[in-house]
Amino acid sequence: MKIASVEVVQAGFYLFVKVVTDEGIIGWGEGLPDNFRSVAAFVEECKRFLIGQDPFQIEQLWQTMFRGFFWKGGFVHCSAISAIEMALWDIKGKALGVPVYELLGGKVRNQIRLYAHIGGKTIDDLKRSAEQRLRQGFNAVKFCPVDPMQPLEGSRLIKKAVEQVKAVREVVGWDNDVLLDFHGRTTPSVAILIAQEIAPYKPFWIEEPCQPLNVDALAEIAHKSPVPVATGERLFTRWQFRDVLEKRAASVLQPDPCICGGIFELRKIAAMAETYYVGIAPHNPYGPINTAAALQLAACIPNFVIQEQTTLGEGYLKQPFEQINGYVNVPEGVGLCAEPDERKISQIPKGYRETPLVHYEDGSVGDW
Repeated sequence: MKIASVEVVQAGFYLFVKVVTDEGIIGWGEGLPDNFRSVAAFVEECKRFLIGQDPFQIEQLWQTMFRGFFWKGGFVHCSAISAIEMALWDIKGKALGVPVYELLGGKVRNQIRLYAHIGGKTIDDLKRSAEQRLRQGFNAVKFCPVDPMQPLEGSRLIKKAVEQVKAVREVVGWDNDVLLDFHGRTTPSVAILIAQEIAPYKPFWIEEPCQPLNVDALAEIAHKSPVPVATGERLFTRWQFRDVLEKRAASVLQPDPCICGGIFELRKIAAMAETYYVGIAPHNPYGPINTAAALQLAACIPNFVIQEQTTLGEGYLKQPFEQINGYVNVPEGVGLCAEPDERKISQIPKGYRETPLVHYEDGSVGDW
């Protein structure tokens, strides 16, 4: 079997990669939709390493795509590789007649816990959103309680964050979990202060309590925060996650299948984390192919914690996944167990997702 073609398929604002073999087997992957054009262009750059090659040689092709460029890493390079690698696993599973998790050692659980996002401009909006998620069957919800913040913040925004956390906890009760995403909007000093204030409401974690560029700063938060720290959505490959683990900078890692380097790279990161007694909660606010890849990984990772998702494939997949009481059963089928409906996808209006640009009151630029 040989790789015959590699194509980027736009599904709304999602970026899918379609790899076709000379035997007619098609594999699907997904890349980061942010900076869509750049990631799509890098998929094109990688095609010269792929056409005519054996799609079963996934590790060899990954090494070729990673080491074949002098300038390595970053979200554009790693996302392009991730999308292609994902599609190669899909091909291999389909050719062998097994789901991808069987190729990664077999499943270690029967169900995969999910969490859902909530949001709103006011506390009442947040409460209604949380109530809706509970009615839908979810037992864990996540939201961002912090506005973009200055290096030091006064009491107003800190008080606002605490009130939001308190309100959501009151709605969901103590039998469900509340996850908090700081979105890299706080500095260590502000993040630690907020963590201390919200600790009585027992959040599951605080995610990205500072920007990920300085691991020592993140470690300071992790060592002083009474709430567990999660991070990793903006880190690439096992090399960047190594520092986080060695400095004990997080209790949970959040590598993203479509960013970190792909399925096998995330599995390697998870194995590293296991030796540090650190959990894995794959990041995934993206499309259904990335969800499918994350579910395959969640099935076979011993230190898996919980799975982020914003779509289970409705309107994109021929057979969407089904959430029952906050869980998805380990998928049955072959490959990624997720076959896109190309007819439906072709009818979805195309668009591009841009990161909002934030300005503080004084006109300076902040982090969204």
